[in-house]
Amino acid sequence: MLRHLPKQTNANLLVGLDTSDDAAVYRLNEEIATIQTVDFFTPMVDDPYFFGQIAAANALSDVYAMGGTPLLALNIVCFPSCLSPDILAEILRGGADKVAEAGAIVAGGHSVQDDEPKYGLAVTGVVHPKQVYSNATAAPGDLLIVTKPLGTGIINTGIKADLVEKAVIDKTISTMAALNKEAARVMQQVGVSSCTDITGFGLLGHSAEMAQASGLSLHLYAEAVPVLPGVRELARMGIIPGGAYNNRNHLGDRLFIEEKVTREEIDILCDPQTSGGLLIAVPAPRASRLLTELHNSGVAEAAIIGEMMPQDKFLITVGRGK
Repeated sequence: MLRHLPKQTNANLLVGLDTSDDAAVYRLNEEIATIQTVDFFTPMVDDPYFFGQIAAANALSDVYAMGGTPLLALNIVCFPSCLSPDILAEILRGGADKVAEAGAIVAGGHSVQDDEPKYGLAVTGVVHPKQVYSNATAAPGDLLIVTKPLGTGIINTGIKADLVEKAVIDKTISTMAALNKEAARVMQQVGVSSCTDITGFGLLGHSAEMAQASGLSLHLYAEAVPVLPGVRELARMGIIPGGAYNNRNHLGDRLFIEEKVTREEIDILCDPQTSGGLLIAVPAPRASRLLTELHNSGVAEAAIIGEMMPQDKFLITVGRGK
């Protein structure tokens, strides 16, 4: 759909639509650029407070992926008249608490009546114009690090079928609600090549966007990708959200899967994520330091999962190690 929009060119528009990046970046002067993003969705958990937290963390993540600091947020609310206003109050409280954790401010918003509740944020952040991270600046030889485990879509599908233990549900909620703030801080401190966050297109979809925007290919190590507890078992049972199949089909013949990679591993790599982690391309000499600093900063499940390659016949190759 986006290809039908008119091309926007402006010397101060540092990041726009062209590379399918996480947010727009506009330079105000030589020292400050603004980052703008918007994201909202329907509930994926029953608890309205946690729904608010997750939706807010997801929207804030786009600013972190661009290397920025969130400053201001506006609520976006769709809410049915048949539900209690107390539920909406809890959603908004969850979002406000998460925005406060990010060090930003909720300064208002907009609401409409709708048949299904939806919630999210429009977020404004700032970044130095020369310190913007994009999904289009990865380099050959960069190693890929992901900062959160995969599987939120599969877990949420399993919850609907009553196949998930409470401990796993609690772990999944805490993972989705966790800010990418510390991961972004460490990334900026160490210095990396490129970044995006993993959301609805899954790891394969968002890594494909990074490779394509950077004019490269990439190789993923299937066995190295961290996953939430119980995800592999659910995937083997075929408990897969429909969006995962859409993500796989979208890649088509741009994806090459080596023989030893299993069907459930590909399903997990295509699983649409809610408020997923950052996917960071880092020069190989800095990868070990970045991983150590992430672990020391509480980003305990960060892992090296692949590498950027010169452009090849396939955009993505999934194998078992190098």
